[in-house]
Amino acid sequence: MASAQLKYLSLGVLVFQTTSLVLTMRYSRTLAEEGPRYLASSAVVVAELLKILACLGLVFKDHSYSVRGLSTVLRQEIFHKPMETLKLAIPSGIYTLQNNLLYVALSNLDAATYQVTYQLKILTTALFSVSMLGRRLGLYQWLSLLVLMCGVALVQWPVDPPGGAEKERPAVGSPFVGLLAVLVACCSSGFAGVYFEKILKESKQSVWVRNIQLGFFGLVFGLFGMSLYDGERVREHGMFQGYNSITWTVVSLQALGGLVIAAVIKYADNILKGFATSLSIILSTLISYVWLQDFEPTSVFFLGAVLVILATFLYGYENKPVSNPSRA
Repeated sequence: MASAQLKYLSLGVLVFQTTSLVLTMRYSRTLAEEGPRYLASSAVVVAELLKILACLGLVFKDHSYSVRGLSTVLRQEIFHKPMETLKLAIPSGIYTLQNNLLYVALSNLDAATYQVTYQLKILTTALFSVSMLGRRLGLYQWLSLLVLMCGVALVQWPVDPPGGAEKERPAVGSPFVGLLAVLVACCSSGFAGVYFEKILKESKQSVWVRNIQLGFFGLVFGLFGMSLYDGERVREHGMFQGYNSITWTVVSLQALGGLVIAAVIKYADNILKGFATSLSIILSTLISYVWLQDFEPTSVFFLGAVLVILATFLYGYENKPVSNPSRA
């Protein structure tokens, strides 16, 4: 009973986190306000720092709130195993790039289009799983990937706005730049996710310790990227320029994301995760239309979104892919 409650609780939190992050991030990047807008690179750095602190708290809790136990784990699992720790530099650097790309994407795409198109990460993750982990995909999973590509193609299909007149809406930037950012983010998400899974399977370290390692490198890469691309603006107006309550909400939700995914992996299954993703797409579309008013649904978009939702269910319909015996 408790396990079932944790399962549905984790999925509920995933729906809330995914939907809220997309909508608040989009809102924060299009909100007209005086003064400089907050830097995406700064938000990524702060999110990584919050994630590290949260994971440290979870490890602290796992060791009965013992400071000695926490320091022992960090010393033995991180500082005394430098090569194991360095393995996390690759996925961490990719995740840092991906997190910055999401800000670029939502500065140029409405929340609904972004949310549907970003599901292409299912395709990239599946392909990297086959090539890197030697997995086999079942018939329903290959079919779901085909349906997914068709759905995303329809969502991106250019159509005239309903009624033949363009509805006044907030500037959406460049759709091409947004689409390119999403596609690169999908590829990086697929590779980094499978690489991280491969590392987890080859070690006995807890997922929270691994996330601390990821966060450390993410913090380093994030600070480097911020100084490289936004160094002048940081020196001029400070790292926290443009921060407000919405910005802190976005940063907190982004930091929460990795922890929620870890909980879902632990307590839920693919079908329920697909349901949560589908519900998040529907909510993002409705709220983007009603609240943000930067999205006008069309029949083509609706058909594409339905296909993407169907693909998420199909992909989780069968059991998880089994390892290829020839690669064992």
